Amino acid sequence: MKYQPGDDIIILHTNEEGKIVEIINNKMLLVEVRGVRFPVYTDQVDFPYFRRFTKKKEITTGKPAKKYIDDVPKEKASASTQTKEEGLWLSFIPKFTLDEFGDEVVELFKLYLINKNSIGYRFHYNQQFFGENEFELKGEILMRHDFYLHDIAFSDFNDSPSFLFEFSLITPDKMKVDYYEASVKLKPKQLFQRIEEMKEKNEPSMVFKLFDVYPDKQIEEAVELSEKIKKQNNVYKAERIREHLEPARSVVDLHIEKLSNDWKHLNNFEILTLQLKEFEKWYELAVAHHLPQFTIIHGVGSGKLRDEIHDLLKTKREVKTFINQYHPKYGYGATEIYFQY
Repeated sequence: MKYQPGDDIIILHTNEEGKIVEIINNKMLLVEVRGVRFPVYTDQVDFPYFRRFTKKKEITTGKPAKKYIDDVPKEKASASTQTKEEGLWLSFIPKFTLDEFGDEVVELFKLYLINKNSIGYRFHYNQQFFGENEFELKGEILMRHDFYLHDIAFSDFNDSPSFLFEFSLITPDKMKVDYYEASVKLKPKQLFQRIEEMKEKNEPSMVFKLFDVYPDKQIEEAVELSEKIKKQNNVYKAERIREHLEPARSVVDLHIEKLSNDWKHLNNFEILTLQLKEFEKWYELAVAHHLPQFTIIHGVGSGKLRDEIHDLLKTKREVKTFINQYHPKYGYGATEIYFQY
């Protein structure tokens, strides 16, 4: 192998220098440039020494020309000073192997979060097969960095895997939403198509954008216009209102310690009132965003909160059905709601 981990390299199309972090296979490397790791093909990099040597040879013989301050090219801004927001991505890096016929096939995928924004995020990640949790991870991804999640075997994609994320800001911002959910769901046919596209375009990985910019909080004044005003002024159509809403969440936990840090002085009635208010908020957002399913975690306890929620659900015309049955993650402490629109 021409390269080894730790070797200095140069990216040919950008002339940026970096180091080799890992040899993925005989055609692909994982490199690090200015603190950012990403995969490249071996023909996209080279050793920097030849370039440095030839640059020295470019000096002409004789008296060198004078250089003035205005002639010196300005230093290119580094990644940490760039302000362009390019989103948060989920990357699948394939590891190839040879089968018994000598053909190159994908053995597994390495999964990475790639943050191309200037904001850091906390995340809660779940990888599921047919709705059942297979792998779970909590962590933080800093701005302009990547984060290795785990490997997943190529054969496991026959089980229609889902990759679910819940994001929040490392540094809270009162103008931004508290949580944001994003997901990627792949079926075998889609995966095969993406692999073929990746090979045709000579790309080192498959990438899926989770979001561009972390969303702002809902502008309540815009959303809460009365129906009469909306009709008179024709300001908002139904599909336009949704753009101003806070993002919905498919799972909401109503345990009081999740809702308030100062709850111990509250009596039972005040706790129940706060929990029901929170339920109504997330229920309305789920309906407004046309979620197909919504899970509410109410716990077991005395069953008072569960019964109150079930009574409310019976009056909701959008509810097709709801189920409170044993769940491998929540036991009997959650109700799954299915909508009809």
